[in-house]
Amino acid sequence: MGRIGERFRLLRGRGERALVPFVTAGDPDLVTTEALVLAMAEAGADAVELGVPFSDPIAEGPTIQRSSERALRSGTSLRRVLELVKRLRPRVEIPIVLMGYANPVLAMGEARFAEAAAAVGVDGSIVVDMPPEESVDLRRELVAHGIDPILLAAPTTSPERLAMLARETRGFLYYVSLTGVTGARAELAAGIEEQIRRVRATSDVPICVGFGVSRPEHARDLAAIADGVVVGSALVDRIANAGSREAAVDEAARFVAELKAAMR
Repeated sequence: MGRIGERFRLLRGRGERALVPFVTAGDPDLVTTEALVLAMAEAGADAVELGVPFSDPIAEGPTIQRSSERALRSGTSLRRVLELVKRLRPRVEIPIVLMGYANPVLAMGEARFAEAAAAVGVDGSIVVDMPPEESVDLRRELVAHGIDPILLAAPTTSPERLAMLARETRGFLYYVSLTGVTGARAELAAGIEEQIRRVRATSDVPICVGFGVSRPEHARDLAAIADGVVVGSALVDRIANAGSREAAVDEAARFVAELKAAMR
């Protein structure tokens, strides 16, 4: 069992749910990202998603699009993100998941990416624009190197496809709570509890819900029905609006602590 599976096992034993904050690696620079991950782990994050910046992030709303632009301007690349994970791995015990798009992975080569990611201690990989039918080879390489390929489902996913996704994913199933792009929302999507029940009917794989989660009360409500909560845009906004690196790290840690407290 890898770090992701072990984390969910431990949390279930405690009656807790996972908090998974997302930050774009390299926004505004990789030194800041390094400090952010360390601070969020200390503040109570159960895993962290590092976004690999890409020039055409089709699933993202304006907040994460802008964070990708800032990261790319600072010279962030997939290779440099892997170097960041290598520096972080001896200092953080929580799982580290890379979330990004197919182009950088394919440019590196699927086998080389899986080998390089495993060598630095990556635990999971989400490639947003590679559906299962197109990611067979990548997923095979990831599994062979001990990395969980994490798949996504959405409210529009058919019951048959949902069963397939729950069967094929590793680590957890990332459930997109709404149709549309990422971004903080004032309210959770309607019908989310019924949607999670649909997934539960197909598998006991851990379910993490993301997209639109922006407040501690959102995290609290989702923790009652899912195994984990992913918070991205609301956190990225706070980092972007901070006046300095130190302020960004402090604000991120404070927000993560508030979210985790609401989930207990």
